[in-house]
Amino acid sequence: MRQLFKPLALAAALALAGLAMAAESPPPADPHGLMTWPDLLGRPRPRPTATLHYGGDPLQLADLWLPAGRGPHPTVLMVHGGCWQTGIADRTIMNWIAEDLRRRGIAVWNIDYRGIDRPGGGYPGTFRDAAAAADALRAHAAEYRLDLSHLVAIGHSAGGHLALWLAGRHRLPQGSPLRSADPLRIHAAISLGGLPDLEEAARSENGCGNEVVGRLTSGHFADTSVPRLAPLGVPQLLINGREDRIIPVAYAEGYAAPMRAAGDEVRVRMLERTGHVELIAPETAAWAAAVEEIEGALQMRRGGARR
Repeated sequence: MRQLFKPLALAAALALAGLAMAAESPPPADPHGLMTWPDLLGRPRPRPTATLHYGGDPLQLADLWLPAGRGPHPTVLMVHGGCWQTGIADRTIMNWIAEDLRRRGIAVWNIDYRGIDRPGGGYPGTFRDAAAAADALRAHAAEYRLDLSHLVAIGHSAGGHLALWLAGRHRLPQGSPLRSADPLRIHAAISLGGLPDLEEAARSENGCGNEVVGRLTSGHFADTSVPRLAPLGVPQLLINGREDRIIPVAYAEGYAAPMRAAGDEVRVRMLERTGHVELIAPETAAWAAAVEEIEGALQMRRGGARR
């Protein structure tokens, strides 16, 4: 397994470095025709309707993207990636797809959290932040006429793991410092190029690295690695690019198989001619596939009405 992932991990490190430094020194175009981070980050960035705090730290906030009209608005809970490191990415990397959903009549609650490279991040802080940010959505639902009856959590890369984890919070073991009495109910979870099984990630080379996973979990897998929480009792979908050089494609079915065996409904959509960036670029076939799944999970008709 280690030999299989070594070249992928190297490519991932270079790609992530490009993400962090895109504004300073854009790398050349991808020789295989895949999108690079400057292709996404170099365009004008849409702005949310409002930014709301769920805690006192500057990173404990969420952006609300509110569609036109009175509502109630079908709602998506969105989680960014960046290998759980704030220095690599924050919630604004999701702004383009959040704006796309808003134009389609879907409200978006796009959360931020302290990464492992920030004070208070890691275990348990990063997970507590994600949980508190999710629960804050419920507190604002009435004010903004947000319909949470078919709430979909969607995350990209490391955010794919957190979206799945948020869907499984009700399964956290007794005594876990991450457990809360009344976690927000999520009705479907979608991972875009995610790294869902932290225990497997700690054993094998991956785009984020074993050291990062170790710092995130501090060895606590029982309440951080999603397969340990199975069955979640929530439909789960993993959308991955076959040419993704950050997250190995084997991770998707490697996660899905044991979750299905535990009784969960888990599907995998493996997309051709798709890397990691395409998954959160609104003009791509990859994002069109994600929108199709989101609208299906929200039980929407064309025009944003409920079935």
